[in-house]
Amino acid sequence: MSSKVKFSIDATLRNDQGKGASRRLRRLHDQVPGILYGGNEPATKISVDHKKLMHALDNPAFYTHLLNLNLEGQTQQVILKSLQRHHYKKGVIHLDLFRVKPTDVITMRIPLHFLGGHECPGVEDQNGVVSHQMMDLEIRCQAQNLPEFIEVDISKMELGQALHISDLRLPKGVESVALSHGPEHDHQVVNVHLPKAVMEEEVIVPESAETPTLKETEAAAAGAAGAKGAAGGAAAPAAAGKGGAPAKGGAPAKGAGGAAGAGAKTAAGKDSGKGKGK
Repeated sequence: MSSKVKFSIDATLRNDQGKGASRRLRRLHDQVPGILYGGNEPATKISVDHKKLMHALDNPAFYTHLLNLNLEGQTQQVILKSLQRHHYKKGVIHLDLFRVKPTDVITMRIPLHFLGGHECPGVEDQNGVVSHQMMDLEIRCQAQNLPEFIEVDISKMELGQALHISDLRLPKGVESVALSHGPEHDHQVVNVHLPKAVMEEEVIVPESAETPTLKETEAAAAGAAGAKGAAGGAAAPAAAGKGGAPAKGGAPAKGAGGAAGAGAKTAAGKDSGKGKGK
């Protein structure tokens, strides 16, 4: 969509070069250094008034409009190609302007304006939320057909519905750069979906009959521990009672073997004494 607002910029030529000259220009004269190029003409170094430029930048249409540049008594049409802002102060430190003719085909990024987000059924009736996947669109058109913005009507979107680039109504003579590369570049622009918290609540994990609960697991563990303790207590007396008797075919117990050896030795001594006496 285009508006009938017209913007004019007054600029002057500058001859100084270098960072030091640009800093003096900004600090002493409140001027913004810039470059004017394009149109098969050599690049020209210019400067513009900082306050007037900041006032013009307050209007979003300034970024996507044909601008009338007044330079040395001549007027030519340009577009704002790039802008360099101060990294922490509110101000501009450099700008680039590009010469164009009304019939020149140019490529620019144009902002998207979304309409009807609060009244669409997916939000108002189905408790969904709108998620913007794109905030601007790269388009190609003649400079005289350059739109200020592109409207995206989402007032009838249902829950779970999405709009793609091919669903947008572009002004006459304007085409999408992405779609010119093929249908596989038909990217999503906006969708309506449930909030993440609601989606997580709706995910229900069924409990299996074979899966024990925490209390059942603790009770089973306690029962196993008790059974193990009882088995250990019963085994100890049994081992004590059977200690003197050797197992069948096995070696005798240490105590029993010692007693048997001592008895055999005594008996042998008595027999030996009887033989000597005879």
